[in-house]
Amino acid sequence: MDTSDRVDGFSKEADIENEGYAAPDTAVQEDRRTINIAYRLKESAAKYPNKRAVVYPAGWDDSNRVAYTHLTFSQLDKESDCLAHGLERVGIKRGTRTILMVPPSLDFFALTYALFKIGAVPVVVDPGMGVKRMIQCLKEGKPEAFIGISKAHMLRWRYPAFFRTVKTWVNVGRRWFPGAYTLKQVHQRPWVPYPPAPTFADETAAILFTTGATGPAKGVVYTHEIFDAQVAHIENYFGIGPDEIDLPTFPLFSLFDPALAMTAVIPDMDPTRPAEVDPEKIVDIIEDHGVTNMFGSPALLNRVGDHGRATGVTLPSMRRVITAGAPVSPAIIEKFSEMISEASEIHTPYGATEAMPVLCIGSGEILSTTRKFSEQGYGICVGRPVGDITVGVIRITDNPIEHWSDELLVGKGEIGEIVVKGDVVTRHYFERPQVELAAKIQDGDEFWHRMGDVGWQDNKDRVWFCGRKNHRVITENGPLFTIPCEAIFNQHPSVFRSALVGVGRPPHQKPVICIEVNKSEKRIHKDTLKHELLNMAAKHPMTQEIKTVLFHDGFPVDIRHNSKIFREQLAEWAGN
Repeated sequence: MDTSDRVDGFSKEADIENEGYAAPDTAVQEDRRTINIAYRLKESAAKYPNKRAVVYPAGWDDSNRVAYTHLTFSQLDKESDCLAHGLERVGIKRGTRTILMVPPSLDFFALTYALFKIGAVPVVVDPGMGVKRMIQCLKEGKPEAFIGISKAHMLRWRYPAFFRTVKTWVNVGRRWFPGAYTLKQVHQRPWVPYPPAPTFADETAAILFTTGATGPAKGVVYTHEIFDAQVAHIENYFGIGPDEIDLPTFPLFSLFDPALAMTAVIPDMDPTRPAEVDPEKIVDIIEDHGVTNMFGSPALLNRVGDHGRATGVTLPSMRRVITAGAPVSPAIIEKFSEMISEASEIHTPYGATEAMPVLCIGSGEILSTTRKFSEQGYGICVGRPVGDITVGVIRITDNPIEHWSDELLVGKGEIGEIVVKGDVVTRHYFERPQVELAAKIQDGDEFWHRMGDVGWQDNKDRVWFCGRKNHRVITENGPLFTIPCEAIFNQHPSVFRSALVGVGRPPHQKPVICIEVNKSEKRIHKDTLKHELLNMAAKHPMTQEIKTVLFHDGFPVDIRHNSKIFREQLAEWAGN
């Protein structure tokens, strides 16, 4: 294979100016520096060739103990080289948009980095969002290639119209599909080094679809520059060391591990149902491998934390826990903190698919300082900016804002919309110019991203999250914000969680508080509880306007983290 047109040049700059985004009718300023996130894997393989890169549960032995298989960093680098040669041979080349539907596994890591090395563009969609929404996202991504397990390939027979743009099919499994290459056929031997493509800093590296938990699912365009900046921020902020072992319970975050030279131990769990995880399996895998770092949604931490309190089990190897995906209550943080050492910390980074990480705060500060204010309705403190990320709070509007002005900013302590600017902030949605107009604000050669969240900034540069902008309830007396109001009701011992929704049209909405009671409450008199909750509401100025309490057996939540509440569905239910 001719690789003479490839070079080994690589820029490791982490602090890079944002360029390359242009609103309609604006000249594109392209960044022609070369950078490829796959070089991070090659660096890890050079430094730690025999260190385990990916550990995967392969089965159980006669004593019902989990047996694991793994790839070292050297093996993972070589496997991805072999696949890169083979994928290029069957038609997947630089810039080829490629659907990747492979669950967490050794193949998942090797294929992803093979695509990065080629300069192809993985199109990643969360299968947990439901088949119909998923295939619509896949169609919007205009894929030219498809790599998936046998179950995923069944989609093309059921929905052929959605895959008309696909020219190359690769099946990761034993089942044969007409016109599809098997992974064995693609895998090229003997091993020959594959120099990563000299992709440009602003060249598309991947398209990651949002789950649509807070609006229509959108394809977020990631560049190699953004991926590299994310790795640098994560490494620096969290102090990731060379001896780290990670337990990534959300597949997408696991892809950072090879770039960080961190061992990824894939858990035996359904990643689309973290709220239903078997806590004993999580504890066992942490103990078996001496896990030092874990990413988990608030729902997973809550379940494992309950197990910890019930059994007294501790996790002495754990140095840090990172939880994100939805607001995490101080009560959940306190519960899980009991399982780890005093020197360890739970971090709650704030961000979105379009920009992460943006802000962060640790459990020490939360439990000692900000918790009491969160429980009084101040919102949830999501911390200070990570690295050199710039964060602002602007006046709330549902209209597009074409150009930045400092006059948009509100004062400290005033609730507004959170906006961010920096090297981890994405600039594009895939072929969604109108969405870009609503989400981006041009500031010279740079762009701010509107997070769609409301909050306020204190005098210590901390940001307090108060909910989604489109979830605010607009009454004749002004807006009510979800997180502050819900905090008042969540203080009742019988309440598991609450959700504020508006019935009717702004500015004449009726505020309704929906309540999900603790499952441990076997006998509860709802009329008595309702009376107690309304008395609590009457004592706080921000909740005095809430006069309606409705009980719901189980809130609808997002698929990815099982934590974000679908308030739109609850509002429709409350209005019927």
